[in-house]
Amino acid sequence: MFTVSTINVNGMRAAAKKGFVEWLAGSGSDVILCQEVRAEAGQLPQHVVAPEGWHAHHAPSAVKGRNGVSVYSRAEPSQVRTGFGDAEFEDSGRYLEVHLPGVIVASLYLPSGDVGTPRQDEKERFMAAFLPYLVELRGKAEAAGCEVVVGGDWNIAHAEIDLKNWKGNRKNSGFLPEERAWMSRVFGEAGYVDVQRKLDPEGPGPYTWWSYRGKAFDNDSGWRIDYVVTTPGLAEKCTSVVVERAPSYELRWSDHAPVTATFDFDPA
Repeated sequence: MFTVSTINVNGMRAAAKKGFVEWLAGSGSDVILCQEVRAEAGQLPQHVVAPEGWHAHHAPSAVKGRNGVSVYSRAEPSQVRTGFGDAEFEDSGRYLEVHLPGVIVASLYLPSGDVGTPRQDEKERFMAAFLPYLVELRGKAEAAGCEVVVGGDWNIAHAEIDLKNWKGNRKNSGFLPEERAWMSRVFGEAGYVDVQRKLDPEGPGPYTWWSYRGKAFDNDSGWRIDYVVTTPGLAEKCTSVVVERAPSYELRWSDHAPVTATFDFDPA
């Protein structure tokens, strides 16, 4: 079996103090993908930067205190890549890829955007540059006999069943028609599979992010924006996808929940 977990930690320094370290120690995953780390290695304790039993790789943002992605893997990667070849986003702390036996695994933190602001323009530029890379990556992997996993915070709810209040968010970033259409292209022309929806096509949810404001978590008024996306061959071997929702509000160590996908696949 091969297991991948993805989690937006919403600031690793805070998450490490509130439960991430204990969650990591208890994880049975082969690879863990983290987003929104918002810290450089020197700002984190050693047991977070390089925990025993893991090969850890980090891609902080050139802008201090923002973004940042990490990959923890049980096996040592043969290759590590930061960024996907676009100069604007090379040092933005949004993409980190490791090559393991038989599978390429990447941690993605897609920009969140904000309608009518430069942040939304940045998100659109990222999407425009990233889709061709996904197509290229799939082609290279197929030629090499490898599978691909891109897990992370995609910051887009693809369908109405992916967020509780979809009617009230049709004009908001994260649920815009053009963003949803872009996700459809990821699952269409780029040829990737959302393994959660493969196993649970009806929904609603399960949601992966809840605002800290109000009673969103208690009412399960959330968004499904954290995805494990794979090449079709690996998707066929997916046996389960679990959203590790905290049992109560006070036990949360991020505003996101880990998403863990298990595959009947031996990468060795």
